[in-house]
Amino acid sequence: MQRRLLLLFICLLPMLLKAQIKDGDILPMRDRAEWINNMLEYRLDSLLPDLMDRANIDMWILVSREYNEDPVMKTMLPSEWLSARRRTIMVFYKPKNGDPFEKIAIARYSVGRLLKGEWNIDVFPDQWEALVNYIKEKNPEKIGLNVSDDFGLADGLVSTEHQSFVWKLPTEYHNRLVSAEDLSIGWLETRSKIELEMYDSICKIGHDILQEAFSEDVITPGETSTDDVVWWLRQRVRDLGLITWFHPTVSLQRGNVEKFDHLRSFSKRPEKQVIQYGDLLHVDFGITYLRLNTDQQQHFYVLKPDEKEAPKYLKDAFKVSNRVQDILTESFQPGKTGNQILADALKQAESEGIVASIYTHPIGFHGHAAGPTIGMWDNQKGTPGRGDYPLYYNTAFSIELNSSSEIKEWGKIIRVMLEEDGVFTEDGFRYLDRRQEKLETIPRSNK
Repeated sequence: MQRRLLLLFICLLPMLLKAQIKDGDILPMRDRAEWINNMLEYRLDSLLPDLMDRANIDMWILVSREYNEDPVMKTMLPSEWLSARRRTIMVFYKPKNGDPFEKIAIARYSVGRLLKGEWNIDVFPDQWEALVNYIKEKNPEKIGLNVSDDFGLADGLVSTEHQSFVWKLPTEYHNRLVSAEDLSIGWLETRSKIELEMYDSICKIGHDILQEAFSEDVITPGETSTDDVVWWLRQRVRDLGLITWFHPTVSLQRGNVEKFDHLRSFSKRPEKQVIQYGDLLHVDFGITYLRLNTDQQQHFYVLKPDEKEAPKYLKDAFKVSNRVQDILTESFQPGKTGNQILADALKQAESEGIVASIYTHPIGFHGHAAGPTIGMWDNQKGTPGRGDYPLYYNTAFSIELNSSSEIKEWGKIIRVMLEEDGVFTEDGFRYLDRRQEKLETIPRSNK
């Protein structure tokens, strides 16, 4: 009887692994659309007015034509809209006198239920004239436009639309035009309570997919290549009705004379490296779901036939990178710039004898999202512009970094590269779902 149960378990093992992501974990499309629209409605009504006050802008104008959308406008479109229509003009007005917040579209269509269309073509045949009339009626003190030197995501107003608008706008309003950089970044970086309630589940889906991919169900040492695992990930994500926002990478380090090359892990990686016993595997992987993104890097060790656990020297190296994560997140304080956080964390790591590299970025509506940049993998001295932006509460981050450890048994230095998503709130920093805190093995157990 026990033997029959054991054989049944072995036969069902692939199905059980895939069952980590259960029915109901991922919403059907109609439910996703409803969630997105509710989330956007909440953000526009509850977050945006305060963000406009913080940026000292009382009117914000976004302009885009179909298929050439401002990155900010793209995040404001309802779920049923896959692009702007014709020329879409969104206007948000926060009166200084305390009158109600207004959000309208100078367009032929209402933008779903989010913004009511206000262009009466019989009165104003020209769309720009309709916009100018609204500006005259409201008489704002500062008109924010999405132009920015440092943040591409805040620089979405294309030259042609900018020129056309300024040409139609009476000259007495020209000195009221200001960059909406801070407002754009604030909108993109700030996670609402609705998003944070869901973000843990989104990150869990990513983690569960990695648990499936880096298991004996997918990887057979001596046969499976790193590229096989990459394409397994792409297919699995698509089968779940999701997408990846970048092509995953799988790389390896092993006990040979080959030195670590950061570019090799991401862009110079051989496509068909066959995975062998004793390899230290690294993955970089991210999904998009409900307009939110994940970005996760983890490590797995392929047990040799006579091993029951990963070697202690690799487990110790892994723990060093966990410590760098703690050092970095302990450096988070509201108002500190990304460059200040980077410098403080690197100084603390050095004081503990750790050779660390930190290249952490915000995450949310975009994978490499808006907010303070905390280091670049090829620049640990601070990033002008984007690194000078301050840290605010309710910003999500991909805590991305590595530490170098000398492995005498391999006769080389390795790097443990970790990346996990988390959020900084008034209660401090916490990881979304969880972070990898131990070097897991393939198979998980070799008993």
